[in-house]
Amino acid sequence: MSANEIEARASGWLERRDRENWSAEDQAALDAWLDESPAHEIAFWRLDAAWSRTDRLAAFRGPKPEAAPRRTGLPLIAKIAAAIVILAAFGGAYVRLGTRPADRTFETALGGRETVSFADGSSIELNTNTVLRTEMTTAKRIVWLEKGEAFFHVKHDAAHPFIVIAGAQRITDLGTEFSVRRDLGDLKVAVLDGSVRLGSRDAQARVLTRGQVAAATADSIVVTRRSVASLANEMSWRRGVLVFDETALGEAAAELNRYNREQLVIRDPSVARLVIAGTLPTDGIEGFARLAQTVLGLHVEHRENEIVISR
Repeated sequence: MSANEIEARASGWLERRDRENWSAEDQAALDAWLDESPAHEIAFWRLDAAWSRTDRLAAFRGPKPEAAPRRTGLPLIAKIAAAIVILAAFGGAYVRLGTRPADRTFETALGGRETVSFADGSSIELNTNTVLRTEMTTAKRIVWLEKGEAFFHVKHDAAHPFIVIAGAQRITDLGTEFSVRRDLGDLKVAVLDGSVRLGSRDAQARVLTRGQVAAATADSIVVTRRSVASLANEMSWRRGVLVFDETALGEAAAELNRYNREQLVIRDPSVARLVIAGTLPTDGIEGFARLAQTVLGLHVEHRENEIVISR
């Protein structure tokens, strides 16, 4: 089934769902259609989100009501037409992938960065100490983030969803730019533009839009909203720098430690709570130490592979 045909079916389901006689049997049939293919889910979620950003399907997989209340506002046909226009603006056209090796692994060293481009127009930027595996074919687009952090610029293709698997979580592109960071059992997803669907197939999913950040564990997903400027600063590693804006000294040191073999050590909690502001290169360990010494008046001691900062 082509992308256009899938989108037409999704529109049909949305039209039926908005009728007053929507039943539990109808809901079960829709669930079955969604489960047939990730492409069905993507088309349905994108079309619904396009005209109703504030009325998402947060409880979609929950208890099924006897009948859904009729939506108010624009007639449904007008909504669908407007949504299709919005989807076209976000690159909803069907794009076939070129041929490349199906399964590849990319890895960056400590302090390293790498950009990987694909024939469909998508690209991935890998941050420091990251391992990422891809399966990019004419039939599927799947990425496994084994560890580290990556920024995704995705060319949307409704017939071939772009899926990132990180541990137990799935991040499915709805036409977007987003970052994923995986540290041990914790996962952080930040959306710079567009939207993504976060959640495993068996768990209730969340749709994240521009400026939203999700912190996910095996048991929960907590979503907050940030300014786009703040997120851009957080992703400044893509330019080889780290931007600190009233950042706690301990947090800033931990970020720099991700990129360097020589490690900053701050054992005093009162020192770790001091704040700094400024921009440093990702290898700017020495610059950080000078800032702590000259601006904050702290004691700096160089040891083997460590810089200890104290009062």
